[in-house]
Amino acid sequence: MKRTGQNDGDKRGILPTFTATITDLGVANRLLSSLARIVQLITAQRLPYEARIDRVLRVILDHLGAEQGSIMLLSGQSLVIKAASRTELIGVSQPLAETSVASWVAIHKKPLFIPDITRDPRFQKRTSAYRKNALLSVPVLRDNRLIGVINVSDKAGHTDLLKDDIAFLIDFSALVLSLIIQEGLSEQTRQQRNILRQRNQELRRQETMRAELSRMLIHDLKGPLSEVVANLDILSYSATDETREFVTAAQMGCDQAVRMAENLATTGKMEDGKQELLKHAIAPAMLLKEALSNVKGLAALKNVTLDSSLAPDLPDIRLDRVLILRVLQNLLMNALHYSAPGHTITVGCEPVAGRRQLCFSVADQGPGIPENEQAMIFEKYVRLQRGQDLRTGTGLGLYFCKLAVRKHRGLVGVENRPTGGSRFFFTLPLQ
Repeated sequence: MKRTGQNDGDKRGILPTFTATITDLGVANRLLSSLARIVQLITAQRLPYEARIDRVLRVILDHLGAEQGSIMLLSGQSLVIKAASRTELIGVSQPLAETSVASWVAIHKKPLFIPDITRDPRFQKRTSAYRKNALLSVPVLRDNRLIGVINVSDKAGHTDLLKDDIAFLIDFSALVLSLIIQEGLSEQTRQQRNILRQRNQELRRQETMRAELSRMLIHDLKGPLSEVVANLDILSYSATDETREFVTAAQMGCDQAVRMAENLATTGKMEDGKQELLKHAIAPAMLLKEALSNVKGLAALKNVTLDSSLAPDLPDIRLDRVLILRVLQNLLMNALHYSAPGHTITVGCEPVAGRRQLCFSVADQGPGIPENEQAMIFEKYVRLQRGQDLRTGTGLGLYFCKLAVRKHRGLVGVENRPTGGSRFFFTLPLQ
């Protein structure tokens, strides 16, 4: 077996670069077998890190025929024993400033072979723990940065360790480095997972608090708003021609605020799956008439005409009247916002060909909606701004419509009209 000399640790990668040319086939096979065993231990993720590094040390000792050894890792200004043939030493810390073989190897970043420890000043008063004279110690390096030190002593049998054995130990140190790096990455991953888990828990806690606060605010808003609406209704009976316009505008504003609060409350329930449908049969014509009556005051103020277009002989449909009525009102309010004086808004209902479904629609003569924005307008909190559009609101109106329609097993959508404007529609099953 011919040796070619030692490798410099700063030129090594994670995988070993052999430091010897081996002419003995049996020795080569034995080395490959030891390397393979260490690789298997490195990749054995089910084993704890402490167990893997301990078994790696035992493979190294077995290959060199040694009885004692240790793997020490750098921690600050000390070397800490992570694996040792004498288990009572695991966890012991040795300062780099201390006069010892491991400290010398760590500071100089060079392998060390001591043929006779009894003659080495670094082993004064410490030879009683060793049965043989020779000792090997090599640094574990990564880009010339010290990671740890491997020590081997007490070769079994009648022979002792040789200087040539350093080459094997350097090769093994590369695999030890691989295990250490892998554990470092795993530890970083565990820390990041813990941080993410903690952040997710905090986000869920904050989201729960926000949801609860939102429910409380909505509940508290309903009372004052209802009182204002009732007082405005009473005031409208005694309003003069000069004040009637202001009272009507105030009523419209309060109605919109009530709808916003109701949208917020119902949206949360539907998202949580707690909204139950109260279905009963209703004539489509009656539903559209009620929806139009709720917005006719605002339409009159804006000089917008409301019209309806119903297919003949429409069957009754089973649905939650309150929810679907609010869907129509939201669509009508949206159409009114984008309608200019003199425009017409048309609500309609017709059967879906070949299906037991009805299609409700609200069409306006406004600016229309770009095709690339038509899908996103039904998302939560999305509000598209066009030109000088300074409208305020929650951005929940169309999102509420989508949830309510889907709750009825229906579909909702929008399209631009050939003559200008947009047409919002939704389909509902008859039952």
